[in-house]
Amino acid sequence: MKPAEDAAVAAAPPISRVLTSHVLPRVLLAALPVASLGLLSPVPSLVIAVRRGARADWLAFAAFTAVTMAWILQIAFTPEETHGFQFAADLLLLLLATAGAAVHCLLAWPSAETARSAE
Repeated sequence: MKPAEDAAVAAAPPISRVLTSHVLPRVLLAALPVASLGLLSPVPSLVIAVRRGARADWLAFAAFTAVTMAWILQIAFTPEETHGFQFAADLLLLLLATAGAAVHCLLAWPSAETARSAE
């Protein structure tokens, strides 16, 4: 190995520290909307928006809040036995609130390089 590669390997943090400081919080936060069936879907977007403070992150938080509120209203005003459009709307809102929020959290979370440069 070249001396520059040796220095880079020596300077790299251990895998366990990288996993606990970057990957584990991301996965746990992404699991929150899925575990709560979409009721807590704005929380990961709120955490990302507070950490980064970008306008797009706050818009994502507002969008997931609106989806959650629309899903709650859909549940409140839809009869138990739904078919057709009402069922499709309910399913779409549920998927957006659960899978959409989880995917957003996994993809929009600051990378390890971004977090390192902020420290």
